[in-house]
Amino acid sequence: MSSIPKIVILGAGYGGILTAQRLQKELNYNEADVTLVNRHDYHYITTHLHMPAAGTDKIEHARVSISKLIDEFKIDLVKSSVKEIRLQDRKVILEDGTLSYDYLIIALGGEPETFGIPGMLEHAMTIRSINSVRLIREHIEYQFAMYKNDNKRNRIRFVVGGAGFSGVEFVAELADRIPQLCKEFDVDPKHVHIYNVEAAPSALPGFDPELVEHAMNVLKKKGVTFKIGVPIKQCLPDGVIVGEGEKIDAATVVWTGGIRGNSLLEQAGLEVMRGRVKVDEYLRAPGHEHVYVIGDNSLVFNKEGRPYPPTAQIAMQQGVNCAKNIVAAIRSKQPQPFEFTSKGTVASLGKGEAIAVVGDKKYKGWKAAQLKKLVDLRYLFIIGGIPLVLRKGRFFG
Repeated sequence: MSSIPKIVILGAGYGGILTAQRLQKELNYNEADVTLVNRHDYHYITTHLHMPAAGTDKIEHARVSISKLIDEFKIDLVKSSVKEIRLQDRKVILEDGTLSYDYLIIALGGEPETFGIPGMLEHAMTIRSINSVRLIREHIEYQFAMYKNDNKRNRIRFVVGGAGFSGVEFVAELADRIPQLCKEFDVDPKHVHIYNVEAAPSALPGFDPELVEHAMNVLKKKGVTFKIGVPIKQCLPDGVIVGEGEKIDAATVVWTGGIRGNSLLEQAGLEVMRGRVKVDEYLRAPGHEHVYVIGDNSLVFNKEGRPYPPTAQIAMQQGVNCAKNIVAAIRSKQPQPFEFTSKGTVASLGKGEAIAVVGDKKYKGWKAAQLKKLVDLRYLFIIGGIPLVLRKGRFFG
């Protein structure tokens, strides 16, 4: 067996990319073999996907070629899908080969959590990849085009399930796009309806009630109808059943109601809660000190004993910590416990509008929208420096 340890990173999302970049920075040449496995040859910026999904931004702004983010002399990129993780054999089975590892980082994306709602997986669309986003945008445009042919009102009714970050940010962009679509397809805006349905008693859980109220007022003025505290009971090919049996006829249902961990982890024999692994303080899977789990698939608890929501911010910090701990393990040094530091929270409400919390300060409107832009630009700078900021950054709008 080679004396050089083999490190395999599964997934090039926020956590995977940051792990890879930090490893290439910290490791010396020939100190380890690092392989990054990803289904596509690009990294996509998940927090941007709601914009191209609604058609308010180009898909190109949401994706970056992985070859521009890593040093391919230090990291081997394998474009493939993971089929199985064999922990006992320290092997990963890909659709077209097998990789062995000494250290494994599982940074695969999550899967939609439908909470067992009948028909949701079959009939709803989700914002979870570049391809799914392209499908949503083209589907929306198709409905407008078809409405001019058959005059079916449900074609221009849109239901978004879930009023968390993804749901609210998507309905905001969709509401901004509707006037343009109405003009393009010669449709009366009065006939278009956007419904945002949420089973929980509040939209945007975790935000201050004053900011939630501001967000809802902004979106109501843009034409969004909220149904808060009303669960979706069933998703149908032509709409949803909500609450006590009310049907909302809609040709478009987009589900943003939750993410669970990747099913590959449970299949590998790891103990999971809603698909996520409760990692130790060094982000390792219990009983497997050479296996690290980060991003959507990891469960990390705060000091109050509540799990952190799986956000880009936590995945990025996990990636950096994970890389440091693997380097420490290779060099027989002490690992560092993971501690999440919140940099603040921002939710976009469409053009020129947002809400934000940074420390104990609250922002809304134009100021919060500028903070959102800064957050996005900062991420581009972290992964790709000034050239990527200039290529992909959104400075206006």
